Amino acid sequence: MTLKNNLKEHHELYKLANLSEVIRPKKITELVGQNHLLNKNKILSAIIASQKIPSMILSGPSGTGKTTIAKLIIDNYQGKAYSLSALNSTSAELKKIFDEARLTLNQSDNNSADLFSAKKNIDHLDNLSSNKPILLFVDEFHHFNKNQQDLFLNVIEEGLIILIATTTQNPSFALNSALISRCQILQLNLLDENDLEKIIQRVEDKINCKLLITPDARKYLISLACGDARYLINACEQILSYQEYFKNDSLSHNQLQISEQERMMINEDQLKQIIAKRSAHFDNKGDMHYNLISAFHKSLRGSDVNSALYYLARMLIAKQDIHYIFRRLARFATEDIGMADPQALVQVMNAIENYNFLGSPEGDYALSHATIYCACAPKSNASYLAHQSALEIANSSTSFNPPFYICDSSYVKLSKKNLQKNQLAVDEENTINSKSYDESLQDYIYDHDTKDCFSGQEYLPEELRNKMLLQPENLNFYQPSNRGFEKDLHKRIQYWQALKAKKLNKI
Repeated sequence: MTLKNNLKEHHELYKLANLSEVIRPKKITELVGQNHLLNKNKILSAIIASQKIPSMILSGPSGTGKTTIAKLIIDNYQGKAYSLSALNSTSAELKKIFDEARLTLNQSDNNSADLFSAKKNIDHLDNLSSNKPILLFVDEFHHFNKNQQDLFLNVIEEGLIILIATTTQNPSFALNSALISRCQILQLNLLDENDLEKIIQRVEDKINCKLLITPDARKYLISLACGDARYLINACEQILSYQEYFKNDSLSHNQLQISEQERMMINEDQLKQIIAKRSAHFDNKGDMHYNLISAFHKSLRGSDVNSALYYLARMLIAKQDIHYIFRRLARFATEDIGMADPQALVQVMNAIENYNFLGSPEGDYALSHATIYCACAPKSNASYLAHQSALEIANSSTSFNPPFYICDSSYVKLSKKNLQKNQLAVDEENTINSKSYDESLQDYIYDHDTKDCFSGQEYLPEELRNKMLLQPENLNFYQPSNRGFEKDLHKRIQYWQALKAKKLNKI
């Protein structure tokens, strides 16, 4: 038999189904990876073995085995099980499943008629009659809206349904908190290189045909997968199709000479042309989105310029919105650098202007420019803390008026007129109060007309100063660090405070 015919024979194994279905594990012992869940005495192996299945949410990146695990649980379940996808299922379909669940438990001696024989999008996996809850597998669960997710709350609570849901999104963001509290969350991780090598070996064993790729190409193939088994299996299928197309009809495995085998081996460069590069692990709402931007921000804060550039590059490769990164840099410049280096914000804003002018890819360099500056700049969150402290105090004193003499000039003129009238009407018995009127009528002192260009007047509301009389330090919102430009600012603040104390002593 020729090699081509031999390959054709093996391709019959997955002629009606893709390769991923052909090699999908049929037993839990065949699963690859996820040892933290599947090893002996670990939670998932214990659940499958005990048949005491709780409602659970399998969360993790694509190609980590969520669907495979769910199908293994279904295959081992001794009751009715249904499978559907949140992408194309309706609330009406869910309600009919829930109604059947009530019927099944209330009439355990009655084989419930299949309510879904004519329903599309629902795969009736098991028609066993029992008084067990219906096991419902929902793929891509995060595509259900809040109202649809809420439908599950009572039926899970009442024990009518066992929910097995899969999602690539972070459950904390994508799912209702009430639903999360009713389910076990099982996090699946990306597969490591050893796990991916085992999957390649399984592909070769299942079709009884080796992938004709060099060792370096094999390593490159594994690195391309980035922990995604589904991508790896699809890539293997592409390589097998390539091999089938280019094999010589007249040569079988045994007839091939060593030199001929070597000639037909696919090297790394050829593999790059055959296999499409995997898209980066990233989406604008998923874990990786938040993880990368968080790592970027924390690397900047830690003054690790190389790590910051690395995570910036990761986001650029994943096609993150450039302006989203710029907004984070601008926020970082004010929150984490602040007045320790006021130029940081200027550099970021200039980089934004540069990018808007040039566009990608040339404008991308401005991102690295701003990232390097921010990572290497001295850090201080003193201005950020000052902002928060001022907001807290202001929120508790919204009824306090500013000192009369720094209010709007038209308001001051009108108020002075009224106060002067009131002062003239005061009885001699109340002349003691005239002093307070005199104080309230004091004028604003124009600082430029004073020595040192500093009047020393009070500007905070008098009620606030009286309220904080025992804790005046609470009004010192801005407390600069001794780093960068804040060293100079600290000296300046001390200078103005000393000058004010000197003027008060003279008074």
